[in-house]
Amino acid sequence: MLAWQLNERWQYDPDPAHASEVEVRFVAEGPSQTRVELEHRGFDRHGAGADDVRGGVDAPTGWTYVLELFANYAAA
Repeated sequence: MLAWQLNERWQYDPDPAHASEVEVRFVAEGPSQTRVELEHRGFDRHGAGADDVRGGVDAPTGWTYVLELFANYAAA
């Protein structure tokens, strides 16, 4: 579990009450294969910028892109 303490302008917010949560799970799929599951929740804690934060991580360069980069690196 990670605290996402970036605001809608992608700047650090030191107040943990404003942090959403990112949970990463690694699930064995076989002897040499692992599925990575990522859940980002609690966007409401970002207050007025919640929709912007969600939009940023849902964008084409958001979590999907980051996970694709990790998968490509692991497969190389």
